[in-house]
Amino acid sequence: MKILVFQHVAAEHPGSFRDLMRADGTQWHPVELDEGEPIPPLDDYDALMVFGGPMDVWQEQEHPWLVAEKAAIRAWAAKDRPYLGVCLGHQLLADALGGKVGLMDKPEVGVTEVSLTPAGRAAPLFTGLAPTFPTLQWHGAAVLELPPGATVLAENAHCPIQSIQVGRRAFGIQYHVELTDATVPEWGAITEYRCALEAITGPGGQAALETATREKMPVFQAAARQLYANFKSVIAN
Repeated sequence: MKILVFQHVAAEHPGSFRDLMRADGTQWHPVELDEGEPIPPLDDYDALMVFGGPMDVWQEQEHPWLVAEKAAIRAWAAKDRPYLGVCLGHQLLADALGGKVGLMDKPEVGVTEVSLTPAGRAAPLFTGLAPTFPTLQWHGAAVLELPPGATVLAENAHCPIQSIQVGRRAFGIQYHVELTDATVPEWGAITEYRCALEAITGPGGQAALETATREKMPVFQAAARQLYANFKSVIAN
């Protein structure tokens, strides 16, 4: 199995999925789009994973490579091929397929709970996961309107579109599932992320978030293992 990975900043990579892919022999090819790396031929891969980044989907003038990335996502989804987008990757799926992404009134940063919708409880991506579970959130933009044909799979009061499904095999999740012990410290070094955090918590928020994430890490990593296994089943089917 070969998975193509789009990255938008060095610190936002597949995280704990790397160990899971290594363990089961899955090959994955990262493309660092923000560094100017080209998108390879899509037909060479079985699935596409797209991770987060500090930019926004509408910043095409500042980041011209977003145009090619969205075109690749559209082409991929048009063939009903397996897609998993996380945070920015979730927003890019919605935007590329005709949905609307915009700034939230207040960023969502911290450990918060997310609940599956009835459609989410039936979705293959969430098989074996609890109806409500803790997540790490770190975003100031959100999907505001669904693309045509999309379904909401998960929600919370702060951000009603926490996960979407388009077609049979394209999924986006707004929260982060790929966490490792190094994730929050690495992201705290990114100016845009730290500003979003401190806009809510004030000074000292970074240390508090590191503590809260560390306490929930066993839960986060169990959820990552389950979601990864579920996505592999989506690829196989």
